[in-house]
Amino acid sequence: MAFAVQFRILGSRLLLVHRRELAVGNPEDPLPVVRIPRALQRRKEQLHSRRRSPRRLVLVRPGPLLVSARRPEFNQAARLTLGRWECTPLASRGWRHRRSRQDHFSIERAQQDPPALRNTSRCSFEDLGLDPRLLHALQEAVPEIVRPTTVQSSTIPSLLRGRHILCAAETGCGKTLGYLLPLLQRLMGQPLLDSHRIPTPRGLVLVPSRELAKQVQAVAQPLGSSVGLQVRELGGGHGMRRIRVQLSKQPSADVLVATPGALWKALKGHLVSLEQLSFIVLDEADTLLDESFLELVDYILGKSHIAEGPADLNDSFNPKAQLVLVGATFPEGVGQLLSKVTNPNSVTTITSTKLHCIMPHVRQTFMRLKGADKVTELVQILKQHNKKLKTGPSGTVLVFCNNSSTVNWLGYILDDHKIQHLRLQGEMPASMRAGIFQRFQKGSRDILICTDIASRGLDSTHVELVVNYDFPLTLQDYIHRAGRVGRVGSDVPGTVMSFVTHPWDVSLVQKIELAARRRRTLPGLVSSVEEPLPQRA
Repeated sequence: MAFAVQFRILGSRLLLVHRRELAVGNPEDPLPVVRIPRALQRRKEQLHSRRRSPRRLVLVRPGPLLVSARRPEFNQAARLTLGRWECTPLASRGWRHRRSRQDHFSIERAQQDPPALRNTSRCSFEDLGLDPRLLHALQEAVPEIVRPTTVQSSTIPSLLRGRHILCAAETGCGKTLGYLLPLLQRLMGQPLLDSHRIPTPRGLVLVPSRELAKQVQAVAQPLGSSVGLQVRELGGGHGMRRIRVQLSKQPSADVLVATPGALWKALKGHLVSLEQLSFIVLDEADTLLDESFLELVDYILGKSHIAEGPADLNDSFNPKAQLVLVGATFPEGVGQLLSKVTNPNSVTTITSTKLHCIMPHVRQTFMRLKGADKVTELVQILKQHNKKLKTGPSGTVLVFCNNSSTVNWLGYILDDHKIQHLRLQGEMPASMRAGIFQRFQKGSRDILICTDIASRGLDSTHVELVVNYDFPLTLQDYIHRAGRVGRVGSDVPGTVMSFVTHPWDVSLVQKIELAARRRRTLPGLVSSVEEPLPQRA
């Protein structure tokens, strides 16, 4: 036992000696001994220098801000404009790292009124050449509209001259009245031809969703009935039998507002004829020219007789259709589609100065969150909204999701929290889906959870807050969602709040932030509307 203890003591002394020799180093050994990794040593020195250095002061220029961030060093003053090639630190620069969670920044409201209301005092509806009877109908139907918006001042005279129109303007600028008023006036001056056994409308408005079809019909019907014109709606989601019954009840419709699927079924079944069309409108044309509708729209345009130019519109006994395309964004290939049906030289392109831009009158907040934290954040926002309703009048809330299953799942969560709401998604049966958005517009519920079917063209002047629970997949979708607030006629200030979760979400957010700081259009959206249309062979 004593020998073993003595051996252990001797061994420990030898080990200590050996370690000391390694620490000092052998002079005969050419290789030095590294006791600490160099990367770890540099990091330790950097941390030590940061502790010794004085705290950096963040200087904020006085005045309103264009971008306000949680970290003040990323704020940008409203009077500062960055050059096109000038580099700027982004508040969302490090958002791909998980340590950036709970970070946020906002693009502040730079003005109060929508851009479409600027310069509206230069002319009136009378100056645009509209019929007095139609102006009286407009005053009776929508008395709050006194003067035309900037887009309406550009589109109405061109349509009255018989030009084909490609109108690309920001959401909520009054594009619907911009094409309805002059086209209804055209029908007022045309004689009625012999009636057919099947409905033969003289005007067609094509829209991507049933909700938008009902909305356009609700706007056009009071105007048309005042001047002796009937406006009817043909929505989708039904079979041939329902479409046949629907068309049989309205054989004398002067204007038909329809979705592509329903009209395609009616044309295939010889239930409607487009031979007497005087005009055809593709409302929300960027969606109608998408892959999901393009084949149907191409078939419908093939059944229509599009005029080559204004001269073809003067023959009342051989009517040709005037073509109108309106939308907030346009995809590539619009010129190729137009060259198939009409002479590109007869198309007048009207674009807004704020096309594809971040709306300056809408506050937009971006929050970097973990996926599991989005529900908690949304419930807190909606509960704060309900408390605000108890204290006084307030606007409504739109919550956008990327798919129908998320809408249903999120609805169950809100039911558990006793938050009353409505749901709208494309997989609903037609009987359940009918009237949901109209109930939301009338105020039966203040919260609507929906997919992107509610982001295209629907009137939402009472919406105060848009929440992107799922960040949109494209910049086009973001523009349409953000366009649900701050519309012409809105009586509440608009705010957009977006939850940012995935790396691909961060990429889009950085593009939006950079465009806002530079006050430029969003990248990748400059489409063929600004390019010369290709000539026909």
